[in-house]
Amino acid sequence: MDAFSGLLLGFQIILTPQNLILCLVGSVVGTLIGVLPGIGPLAALALLLPVTFTLPPVAGIVMLAAIFYGAMYGGSTTSILLNMPGEAASVVTCRDGYQMARQGRAGPALGIAAIGSFIAGTLSVLALSFFAPVLGGFALRFGPPENFALMVLGLISTLFMISGSTLKGLIMITLGFLLATIGIDVVNGQERFTFGTINLTGGIDILPLVIGLYGISEILTNVERAMSTSLVTSRIGSVFPTRADWRVSLMPILRGSGLGFLLGLIPGGGPITAAFMSYALEQRLSPHPERFGTGTIEGVAGPESANNAAVGGGMVPVLSLGIPGTPVTALLLGALVIQGIQPGPLFMVNHPDLFWGIVASMYIGNLFLLILNLPLVGLWVQLLRVPYRYLFPVVLLLSVVGTYSANKNTFDLWVMLGFGVIGWFLRKFEYDFAPFIIAFILAPLMEQSLRQALVMSRDGPMIFLHRPITAVLLAVSAVLVALIVVKPRRFIPGGGDV
Repeated sequence: MDAFSGLLLGFQIILTPQNLILCLVGSVVGTLIGVLPGIGPLAALALLLPVTFTLPPVAGIVMLAAIFYGAMYGGSTTSILLNMPGEAASVVTCRDGYQMARQGRAGPALGIAAIGSFIAGTLSVLALSFFAPVLGGFALRFGPPENFALMVLGLISTLFMISGSTLKGLIMITLGFLLATIGIDVVNGQERFTFGTINLTGGIDILPLVIGLYGISEILTNVERAMSTSLVTSRIGSVFPTRADWRVSLMPILRGSGLGFLLGLIPGGGPITAAFMSYALEQRLSPHPERFGTGTIEGVAGPESANNAAVGGGMVPVLSLGIPGTPVTALLLGALVIQGIQPGPLFMVNHPDLFWGIVASMYIGNLFLLILNLPLVGLWVQLLRVPYRYLFPVVLLLSVVGTYSANKNTFDLWVMLGFGVIGWFLRKFEYDFAPFIIAFILAPLMEQSLRQALVMSRDGPMIFLHRPITAVLLAVSAVLVALIVVKPRRFIPGGGDV
């Protein structure tokens, strides 16, 4: 199916009352999550995952995707008005956005962030529409050996999204693999690591795990910090940029769109890296670099465009290959697994309605978000006045109800609380959750592909060297491992010693 026919199918699916309403609801909820500090898109997706169980797969994934890119939009509001990012990708927006607000230009800052995000989001979805089918068509040549090698590459690439120690990342990947082995062996039917407990025979469910790690641990961390915020201004004024603002912002928006999409394709790139690199690029290209950090609108337009374009780029490897490049896309991949959909190279062929429905929903969602962000800025400003002590009980209630409603099993509540406390301690010691979640999701699929490949092989493990695609993927994985071992430090924003 070519891109044009696929888009027609996608719009036929998304332009139904139910899917349009869910896309709108997801956009509103995502924007709200991005606006309110202390929640973030990861925790929100984990908390709202149970809501999608009662929906058809297309509707459920469309809603989660809308929440994701809605949070990218909303995060700029707190960065500009509170000097506190609503989500991590908006950190760099604080530098010039907050200074613009202090100078009485909060309206143009919020406006260029919303409009730039809309342009970047639309351009990235256009690129997604034409790039993903090409990659997916190539992936049709994949069998079990290729799938195994691809998942190895995905796990190795996960190490590039870690913001701290690579050793800690390897520990988290190992723990993810170990936890995924709990339950019944799908090949021989033997129990593994159940310790005679019937609750563990089905393995650890991903839902209470992610709600605990992201939702409960986020609550514990924020309550411990006793969050307090204050608005720099309550008067926004006109949100439409002036002609002079447009003249200096147009090229940063376009450059941020291209840079963000390309970095979104790379595992570990994602919105955060895209925003920082866009800011660095604009400062380097500017004839007046000394103005950055004092309230220049280019310092808002470029990064906000880049982090939204990275969302579209990040969906390409997830939808066409089944490889998540960021923690959020890992949760979206987990949502597909929960819905009984096998992610991977055949996803586009076996579920064209879901693939093209998601793509079409991103077009519609970007339009919804532009409409929401410009007229409703005043409403979002008032929501910023809600103290966190009133917010966290609601989040906790959603966590408990969402976890229990999935399987009606009280054991899941204990799993959620246990991983919440574990996640709280892991945050204190700066362990990254993303490698753990990705390993936990990919481990069963990886084990199955490995066993299938060995069964179909006459030469045992040599099958991985005899098949060209598999050999190339494993060679790339080996090169990436060598780069991690040899290179003492990654020069990316937020990177640390490896």
